[in-house]
Amino acid sequence: MKILAVDYGDVRTGIAISDNSEFLASPVGTVTERDPARLAQKVADTAKERGAQHIIVGLPINMNGTRGPRAEKCEEFAALLRELVDCPVQMWDERSTTVTAHNILNTTNVRGKARKAVVDTVAASIILESYLEYRRKNSRAAQTD
Repeated sequence: MKILAVDYGDVRTGIAISDNSEFLASPVGTVTERDPARLAQKVADTAKERGAQHIIVGLPINMNGTRGPRAEKCEEFAALLRELVDCPVQMWDERSTTVTAHNILNTTNVRGKARKAVVDTVAASIILESYLEYRRKNSRAAQTD
């Protein structure tokens, strides 16, 4: 099943998608859109074009486990998206993904405008990789029960 991941942002939103085997997370790109309703439509169109059967939206939970204003914005965006697609839309804990994305870009020496253009897409890929790993681990656990 193809799974689409979204790293929602006020200006730039990163998107990644898995392959049918749920093994690889590939970057799709960054959408620049400030209006949440228009962004939700663009993400819904991308999901349809790419054949996504499940969508996950990163949920920026605080390190202490609480949900702040940013998490609420992401949940509101997911609600808009749910109205536009025929597949499940699920929230997924994305703690530290943007920090990890910046670390990856530091390692690969991506700087300046190039970094700004890809950091959200890298974060979406990290969110998706985390979700795919969770699915693999839980699938194995269910098989051994």
